[in-house]
Amino acid sequence: MPWGTLTGDPTAVTLYSTTADGLPLSRSKFNPGIWKPAIRATGIPDDRRNGMHVLRHTYASVLLDAGESIKALSTYLGHVDPGFTLRTYTHLLPTSEDRTRRAIDAAFGEDQATENGPKAADGLETA
Repeated sequence: MPWGTLTGDPTAVTLYSTTADGLPLSRSKFNPGIWKPAIRATGIPDDRRNGMHVLRHTYASVLLDAGESIKALSTYLGHVDPGFTLRTYTHLLPTSEDRTRRAIDAAFGEDQATENGPKAADGLETA
């Protein structure tokens, strides 16, 4: 982040979110004290679909779709048991059909096409 001015040299700093009292900003303080007022100020409905819980599920689904492991996601979400994470977020895992389709699309995408048809990625040609 630029320090001092908007056009200043980028400087890396460690940021800690704290309460006005200097205590760590916990979920129980952040949600009602910062998140909910921000949602209301924008006119976005203050309901379950726009709450912090949805952000956790969005975060989890993006990482799972990108291929992150359940064990790593469990750590990121603060779960002690990766089994709990798996049971909670299984519905967010990409389906086998989705993975298969993406793999085949990547293997035979337009970028591999030539004048004479698709070229094998391994360099082998068929008769």
